[in-house]
Amino acid sequence: MNFEADHRDNPEYFTPIYQMALTQFNQAVKLLQLPEDCAEWIISPDRCMMVSLPIRMDDGKLRTFYGYRVQHNSALGPGKGGLRYHPSVTLGEVTALATWMTWKGGLMNIPLGGAKGGIRCNPKEMSKNELENLTRRYTAAIFPIIGPGKDVPAPDVGTDSQTMAWIMDTYSMQTGFHTMGVVTGKPEIMGGSLGRMEATGLGVAHTIAHAAKKINLPLEGATVVVQGFGNVGYYTAKFLQGMGAKIIAVSNSLGGVHNKNGIPIDPLHQHAQEDRQLDNFPDTEKITNAKLLSLKCDILVLAALENQVTEKNASKVNCKIYAEGANGPTSLEADKILEEKDIFLIPDILCNSGGVVVSYFEWVQGMQSFFWETDDIYKRMEKIMNNAFEETYTLSQQEKVGMRTAGLMIGIKRVADAMMVRGLYP
Repeated sequence: MNFEADHRDNPEYFTPIYQMALTQFNQAVKLLQLPEDCAEWIISPDRCMMVSLPIRMDDGKLRTFYGYRVQHNSALGPGKGGLRYHPSVTLGEVTALATWMTWKGGLMNIPLGGAKGGIRCNPKEMSKNELENLTRRYTAAIFPIIGPGKDVPAPDVGTDSQTMAWIMDTYSMQTGFHTMGVVTGKPEIMGGSLGRMEATGLGVAHTIAHAAKKINLPLEGATVVVQGFGNVGYYTAKFLQGMGAKIIAVSNSLGGVHNKNGIPIDPLHQHAQEDRQLDNFPDTEKITNAKLLSLKCDILVLAALENQVTEKNASKVNCKIYAEGANGPTSLEADKILEEKDIFLIPDILCNSGGVVVSYFEWVQGMQSFFWETDDIYKRMEKIMNNAFEETYTLSQQEKVGMRTAGLMIGIKRVADAMMVRGLYP
């Protein structure tokens, strides 16, 4: 595709993760038989914004950070996507994540487009005051392009409900009125939705339960390994344990713990709030992230960062169900290896979409100033994700393609259909 060739000489933009998103797209549109000019139109981002963010640090020194907001496609509705604070953030990474958000919205069949944001920083080395100043400066910088009907940020890696509260407050100060719908993932006192905190992990658990039925794997007693013990990893493990599964290993960025007889998740989570060294947790043995990915188990959950399983270690993966709680954790080469090993892969755009579904619910509630009960939210989310899973699985079987390609085909086609109906302006 010409779009890909046009950006290969731009290292800020054409990063490995964005190249992966483009290759996945190209594979899907080839099967959809979309015309090349139409495909180039669909994959091209609507808008990419890069902003410089000077703030005064606690030591009195001025430091300039760089932030991004990419709105990939708004054919189905306003942009929707998280805000990431991490040292590795680049324009290419944010564009890839925004692209996947577009396909997620299409696959989930909700009226939202794809967007993503990020600031290149290390929040673990910054004070709360510095993070607040950085967030408010970023919000002021991207103010012209966000809003309830334009683009609605949400938490991602390195951000949380407090970050969203700062964004909402800054935006509201600029508009002069209280604007709940500008972000999702807010604290409940500010209009945040019930169920939002656990939504992504609950969605991952739901898709795993569906996959287990497809391969006749009883969840009762099934062994689970979880890479990543942030919000997504914790709630995924918690819900799977509640379904009867046995969590035998968990890791975070500092390493992990293993116990073949099972690890109590809530006590481990409480421990992690005070001590990020998980291997200090009693009745467990230390395990590296590399070793964790090769442990024999029934279910492997990837809930950390992108590019964790590659051609170098994919052959060592030893599970029956491979669930992508994170975005882009599997390289293109690894995809082929896992498929050859007959592992049931639940792709990121399906597996971790519980977050965007409940973000959609929060956006609707905020626009109406009318709030739903937790049970209603869980039921509505489960219905949407069940429909998406069955659609993806059915197409996968019909077209004899992997679950990732099937999910992309559904999401891309919905976006393409919307763009064709809307037409070109002017």
